[in-house]
Amino acid sequence: MLNTRDAADVMNRDFLELRGKILEVAATLDRLDRAPSHHAQGDVPDRRLAQLRQALEALLEPGPGRAETIQHIFSLEYHPEWRERFEIATDRR
Repeated sequence: MLNTRDAADVMNRDFLELRGKILEVAATLDRLDRAPSHHAQGDVPDRRLAQLRQALEALLEPGPGRAETIQHIFSLEYHPEWRERFEIATDRR
């Protein structure tokens, strides 16, 4: 049987931890904003920052499924030869 908690229970249990994580994200984004940029010479901006922004936007969307959406944002697309690409040996006994 699935044990579900109501919204008040979730908030009471998780609020302080979640608040801390959001402050940590904000502090990291502040450090990025203060850091000198290294793409002034025509380099492509870091795509990870774009992924972070996309994930933050996904957090604001109402309804369930945010975790799955964000997991997809940070995941690589499937490649049939992924073992070779990442040099992972296959053990074929």
